[in-house]
Amino acid sequence: MGYRVRLTAAVVRNLAKMPASVGTRILDEVEALAQEPDPTRHVKKLKGGGQNPFYSLRVGKYRAILNICDDVLLIVVVEVDHRSRVYRKH
Repeated sequence: MGYRVRLTAAVVRNLAKMPASVGTRILDEVEALAQEPDPTRHVKKLKGGGQNPFYSLRVGKYRAILNICDDVLLIVVVEVDHRSRVYRKH
């Protein structure tokens, strides 16, 4: 039993633009996170966000911005990009 992972359309587009090795590594890290009993222990909570906070998963020089819904065991990947650009979007 683990968390399910959902990718937004923007994430799918960004992954397609990245080198294949980077995209595969990011997806592998998100899948590994989904198998953890408490995934919030392995990510950085971002400031703001209110009721549904955003989290940042570090994968080399890239970041995956996540929304973790514990009540339905779901991880939504909201954004994936290089660390120099990803935080400006949210």
